[in-house]
Amino acid sequence: MVYTKALVISFLIFLIGGSQTPEGVKIGDNAPDFNLKNVDGKMVSLNANKDAKGYIIVFTCNSCPYSEIYEDRIIALHQKYASRGYPVIAIQPNNPKISTGDSYLKMKERANNKEFPFAYLIDTDNQETTKAYGATNTPQVYIINKEATGFRVAYIGAIDNNSRNPEAATTKRYVENAVDALLNGQSIETNSTKAIGCTIK
Repeated sequence: MVYTKALVISFLIFLIGGSQTPEGVKIGDNAPDFNLKNVDGKMVSLNANKDAKGYIIVFTCNSCPYSEIYEDRIIALHQKYASRGYPVIAIQPNNPKISTGDSYLKMKERANNKEFPFAYLIDTDNQETTKAYGATNTPQVYIINKEATGFRVAYIGAIDNNSRNPEAATTKRYVENAVDALLNGQSIETNSTKAIGCTIK
């Protein structure tokens, strides 16, 4: 009987643990640094830009229709906020062996065709940065803010509330509102939302 109970308990622990995704960071946590390869061949880390007040980190890719819908809006975010200290860093999180459309070569082609003004990085083979942040979807945003002790996570989630129809009205601009609040020294009203998109592979 004891042996049977032990098996049941072990099985329940397996089910509970196996159903969870990597925890990643929460609001207020230190942002994990990285040193990842950009499409221009250079390595990029959080401390590479000494003038940055923070970053808009977007986990995105070539192959996800949601990411494609958001590409122009991600470009617009960089154009609006890079000069004010919050540039975009895009990170391609998918394993290119599984998602062949997200290979480094395909990333370079997409960045060139769309004239990305921001860094477009490929994660490591073991998806180290994706796991460290806890990203699960593309696109998914982490806004980080530079403080005395380093970069801290200020927002996690979606870019806005219009993930399907770029022609429709966007009524809630989560990322813009969050960055505007940081620039004005105010607290972020909505610091966490659900990222709608494709599951990271």
